[in-house]
Amino acid sequence: MTSLLSISKLRVHFPVRGGVMLRQTGAVRAVDGVSLDIAPGETLGLVGESGCGKSTLGKAVVRLLKPTSGNILFEDRDISHLSQRALRPLRRDFQMIFQDPAESLDPRMSVRSIIEEPFIIHSLGNRAERTRRVNELLDRVGLPSSAADRYSFEFSGGQRQRIGIARALALKPKLIVCDEPVSALDVSIQSQILNLLVELQKEFGLSYLFIAHDLSVVKHVSDRVAVMYLGKIVELATAETIYRDPRHAYTKALLSAIPTPDPLARREKILLEGDVPSPIDPPAGSAFGHRISHPLYQETIGMDLALAEISPGHLVAADPCCLSTEDWRKIGHGIVPPRIPG
Repeated sequence: MTSLLSISKLRVHFPVRGGVMLRQTGAVRAVDGVSLDIAPGETLGLVGESGCGKSTLGKAVVRLLKPTSGNILFEDRDISHLSQRALRPLRRDFQMIFQDPAESLDPRMSVRSIIEEPFIIHSLGNRAERTRRVNELLDRVGLPSSAADRYSFEFSGGQRQRIGIARALALKPKLIVCDEPVSALDVSIQSQILNLLVELQKEFGLSYLFIAHDLSVVKHVSDRVAVMYLGKIVELATAETIYRDPRHAYTKALLSAIPTPDPLARREKILLEGDVPSPIDPPAGSAFGHRISHPLYQETIGMDLALAEISPGHLVAADPCCLSTEDWRKIGHGIVPPRIPG
């Protein structure tokens, strides 16, 4: 598979400082060794609970955050440690749609100024050409050209997100990071925005990194899904495989929480015990095993819990606390854990 974006062993740690001299006393390991690839025209869904590092990963991909270590290759060029000046011409090719359009759109700027700004920064077109392009973008996202002379706070949440999408499309990017683009919207509006994103992808050949905590949303837009827990990817497969045949205990728990539209249908709920470990002081072994107090947790301390291929294209963390006995044997390990319910 030819990759548009390739992330290798990416880490983003934030220093924790304390004391009179504000010395570094620790670090928040928001992203801790993630490797992913996104192909041209593909949507990769990234899911997990709040605080697992999804948004931090997305911001690092477009270099709004500087990685602590690891590599980000965009079209085979390493952008992980480029200066802001060297990044500027490359930013035309990757953009971001933020979670809350009320916060990401400057209320002091007109809609025209918001969408026109990328053209001015990159010195593209004269005033007449920029005006024409702004009107085209507004039309493409379902807003009238008259919206250009109004301000973002005059619009509803769904309309503001359409403005954010128009801004992201302005420079004809190849990759868009969608950071929970519908979570702040009413349910009735979410499907409209999702359908718009799918249409734009087909029309412009876009690739998406689609970040969400709602697996039911990701299911309808993603080609593949990566499940993230405490800064690490714990399962990766096609969307169909993840929803039909999840293997990691955490993935199973997330899927069990999806509401079903059929009131007569019964689905076993998996209630997670314990609290999510702190990214400042993560467990030495299996993070999820520590959370559920799994009897094999001590065995995982010092163990390589990297992703292993359990079937073609289906990767899962080699973690005895989170796999069934059969799956643990499939990936070639000797320790046989007790079977996990569900």
